[in-house]
Amino acid sequence: MAITVHCDIVSAEEELFSGLVEMVIAHGHMGDLGVLPGHAPLLSTIKPGPVRVIKQGGNEEVFYISGGFIEVQPDMVKVLADTAIRADDLDEAAAMEAKKAAEKAINAKSADMDYSTASARLAEAAAQLRTIHELRKNRR
Repeated sequence: MAITVHCDIVSAEEELFSGLVEMVIAHGHMGDLGVLPGHAPLLSTIKPGPVRVIKQGGNEEVFYISGGFIEVQPDMVKVLADTAIRADDLDEAAAMEAKKAAEKAINAKSADMDYSTASARLAEAAAQLRTIHELRKNRR
């Protein structure tokens, strides 16, 4: 049996995952983070995108995180996010439509357009699509 660490993935709405894992992979602002049992304590922000969890027994689960924080202790990993969704629950068509709408709003350059809001929507849609593609890649 592999060595494990307890992991919690929590959003503002709910706890999505709680259990023993062999590894957690997230996209930190200073680069990718691979967390194994016994990792040195760490607190970091994480970018929007996929968080991969290798569960006890080797099964993998992927979550979309809208951004947030990861706290690592030698025996515990916590991912805290505003929004967290199981990658299987993401709607690719809706994400593509949101991306197109945000790109259209940015390119329109109208006076009433809020560039920062459109840019944030574009980044979120792109991160969701990246999560969907990573999920597909891992299933091959």
